[in-house]
Amino acid sequence: MKNRLILVTGGARSGKSEFAEKLVCEASEKRCYIATAPVLDEEMAARVRRHQERRAGQGWINLEEQLDLPRALRLAVQEGAQAILVDCLTLWINNLMYHHPDFGEDDMRLEVSQLLATVSELPATVVMVISEVGLGLVPETHLGRVFRDCSGRCAQMVAKVADEVHLVVAGIPWRLK
Repeated sequence: MKNRLILVTGGARSGKSEFAEKLVCEASEKRCYIATAPVLDEEMAARVRRHQERRAGQGWINLEEQLDLPRALRLAVQEGAQAILVDCLTLWINNLMYHHPDFGEDDMRLEVSQLLATVSELPATVVMVISEVGLGLVPETHLGRVFRDCSGRCAQMVAKVADEVHLVVAGIPWRLK
């Protein structure tokens, strides 16, 4: 299988996850969903259940990984996946910042470089989802601005090397690249 990287971005509740799932399903019947979200309360648990129910019976391997995405990607391929969905990079960035309080843009560059190096070695289609957080107001707090900057840097780095980039607005995907 040829290696491909696809980035899907958009706002909250824009339909980007469903669109990304569709891309993965079109790419292969041997698919893996890598979830980065920590489940910290009942509301998040309900969101996870809805996502899992939407994919039920479609042959997905499910992996949960909050920090080490390169390891999770390699594991997905070892499990036989030929198409992999990473949902989402935004929560991955949040997790990195939570676990490493001094995390900044230089750290983000390093993490994304390692992630992209791993993706380039995989015989799989990898679809990554990231929320577009830079279209709103400038965050009030330093931590909020660091998060926005890291997210923007991550999206730029992935988009630069991606084979395709899609922006989803109101459930409508627009191919940018």
